[in-house]
Amino acid sequence: MTGLRSQSFGLRALQPEAFGAEPRGERLARIRRSPHFKDGVFQNPGGTAHTRPSASPLDLAKMYFDQDTRPLRAPDGTLPVHATTFADLAKPPVTGLRVTWMGHSSVLAEIDGHRVLFDPVWGERCSPFPFAGPRRLHPVPLPLAALGPVDVVVISHDHYDHLDMPTIKALAGTDTLFAVPLGVGAHLEHWGVSPDRLRELDWHESAKVGGLTLTATPARHFCGRGLRNTQHTLWASWVVEGDEHRIYHSGDTGYFDGFQDIGAAHGPFDVTMIQIGAYSEYWTDIHMTPQEGVRAHLDLQGGTPHGVLLPIHWGTFNLAFHPWAEPGEWTRDAAEEAGQAAAFPRPGEPFEPAGTLPAQAWWRTVSAPIDRPWRRPEAPRISPEAPRTDIDLACDR
Repeated sequence: MTGLRSQSFGLRALQPEAFGAEPRGERLARIRRSPHFKDGVFQNPGGTAHTRPSASPLDLAKMYFDQDTRPLRAPDGTLPVHATTFADLAKPPVTGLRVTWMGHSSVLAEIDGHRVLFDPVWGERCSPFPFAGPRRLHPVPLPLAALGPVDVVVISHDHYDHLDMPTIKALAGTDTLFAVPLGVGAHLEHWGVSPDRLRELDWHESAKVGGLTLTATPARHFCGRGLRNTQHTLWASWVVEGDEHRIYHSGDTGYFDGFQDIGAAHGPFDVTMIQIGAYSEYWTDIHMTPQEGVRAHLDLQGGTPHGVLLPIHWGTFNLAFHPWAEPGEWTRDAAEEAGQAAAFPRPGEPFEPAGTLPAQAWWRTVSAPIDRPWRRPEAPRISPEAPRTDIDLACDR
């Protein structure tokens, strides 16, 4: 009996609360009924993505600790975070749509009188442990409580850099609703969110929140928080439609044909929030390069420059081997080449897509000079009419 108790304690010690909870009961039954769930796992559009790096763990470790490239993966100084205040956000947007990038994939969107918070991560590390894991490169722009009331929190998937337990627990004490992909609600209930405040959706399902329509749309990624990756929670991109405006949040995704379908069904969009960081030639299926991100934006807009591209999923956590500021430079070049309007706010800097866009390359003040491999003659170019075969699938050609 003593041995069993010791073994049980050891398992509990390896399973912190931040791991969340597995779907059970009717939630699990609903998952199994999903047309996107097959052979015991959720399936990606176009087939199962390669969610594991194509390099060995030893090779990845060598790249991570490489003394020549490691200094480029963090700023040279303090990032210039915008000093947002509650008063700034209390004023309604003049045009009816205002967007505030809080860093990484966390975005506050004020749309047609409603406030939507995407993938809020206010924790110091994106990890189940407070003492290990990727740490923030900049502080949060303002305390979570200073955001003011939020109508709905939207979660793209359950990875730690998108679903942060301390942040969710803080929001659980408010009146906000939560829109999440199928299965993710199990984590939120485990952390104190009541089931009646959950809107748990499969791809192509919609929910009404006040005057907004929220639709979970496909993405090409994967899931998992615990010791086992059961693929029992779905990942999604999101469309939010108000009376006057439409916005899109990509979550994490590899490039795939479905962007055109999403655009045809729900677009064009006033702003698209597109993942353009943490890419690598070793996991091209599940993260986009900046060039692919611009291509995805154009697909969503019907193939022509329209609306505003907001690059997300960069500049806050070091999750890949590329220089930390490279996604900003590459996106800036790719958007300019495509004739596409893009916004480059400092973390915490509000802007209205129909107004003056933040365009300063703020990262250059704290970044070492960046080699531009995408500008080499052999690198493919992107344009609004570029065929899909022109997409650059490698991060460092």
